[in-house]
Amino acid sequence: MASGRDKRRQQRIPVEIWIEVVRREEMYLQRATNLSVGGAYFGQTIPLPLGSRVALKFSLPGEAHEIHCWGEIVTAKDLGMGVTFVEMATKDRARIEKLIDSQGDS
Repeated sequence: MASGRDKRRQQRIPVEIWIEVVRREEMYLQRATNLSVGGAYFGQTIPLPLGSRVALKFSLPGEAHEIHCWGEIVTAKDLGMGVTFVEMATKDRARIEKLIDSQGDS
């Protein structure tokens, strides 16, 4: 069983992608600065409250197909916040893994 610390150790890659974040009826466009299979980090943003559950929609670099999933805000400090993917289709998680693997090979 993976602990929260194990998830934190997942390989992260730097990215510049926009992610649509919806909380209740509020929609925000957030710029993700890094991505892992387990989540993303948004830089230069006013954080949402810890524990907020959010709907996420985004495309990976070089792909047109959007990923739709749920996330939870797990870190919030200064002008940044981290989100953990809590509900994501297995095929979409595999697409993120493939992107991370390809970045590691370059």
